[in-house]
Amino acid sequence: AGFHLPPAKPRMSACTKVDEAKEDVDYFSVPMVALNFHVRRRLALYLNPRSVVATDWTGLAEEMGFEYLEIRSYESQENPTGKLLQDWEVKKPSSVGLLLQLLKRIQREDILEDVSPDIGNARQLRRSLAPQGILWAKRGAMPELFDAFICYCQADIGFVHEMISQLEQSSSHLKLCVFDRDVLPGTCVWTIAGELIEKRCRRMVAVISDDYLVSDECDFQTKFALSLCPGARDKRLIPVKYKPIKKEFPSILRHITLCDYTNPSTKSWFWNRLSRALSLP
Repeated sequence: AGFHLPPAKPRMSACTKVDEAKEDVDYFSVPMVALNFHVRRRLALYLNPRSVVATDWTGLAEEMGFEYLEIRSYESQENPTGKLLQDWEVKKPSSVGLLLQLLKRIQREDILEDVSPDIGNARQLRRSLAPQGILWAKRGAMPELFDAFICYCQADIGFVHEMISQLEQSSSHLKLCVFDRDVLPGTCVWTIAGELIEKRCRRMVAVISDDYLVSDECDFQTKFALSLCPGARDKRLIPVKYKPIKKEFPSILRHITLCDYTNPSTKSWFWNRLSRALSLP
């Protein structure tokens, strides 16, 4: 049974809007990464202003399980709701269904009614992430398993080739999943990426660059990987920086040890460290 939004007013309710041409959807199985920028911005517009009449972002934070000092730390943020959602999806058990449930619990039916037309976008994304199998060259063979999924931008493909040479075609004998090489053309990018990261790869290596930082695909893949196993996210995802970047390093990765190819004092150990990290059980 899917998650049904409560009727908010006598006129067309949020539930009615979502149920138009809807399939039975379990929103509790939809990861938070499915929420697009528009929905997050609408939530912030409602929840950021402090109010004595309606519950604001602090009330939502309490329902999410954040402690008092954690909530206080968000007060310095320009967009506390946005930061709250970002941290919630990687630090605690979360889903679109649970978010909707918490909004109902704090009696913000006005928000539910406003954002409900966009929930279909999350539904479509989740449906696209449903396991459909990976199309490999050997027909009928078992789906291939990998030591790591490589999250990268086309502009960084040269470094990915170097990674293949150092980690696959060496004594390490690791098996990397490189999208342009290992996925057959004609398949949905979001479908295959979600299936590979969740079901086929033990870890993910994120190749950090300025291009990575503005890539929607890389943003989705990174947040999806972090959301799968919040308690062990530092072991599942390994960020790699191979050249200097001008943009700010992503905040959701700052707590994870970085493999820095740009550091001359540790460059000679780089490939060995990365290989050992990917070989851990």
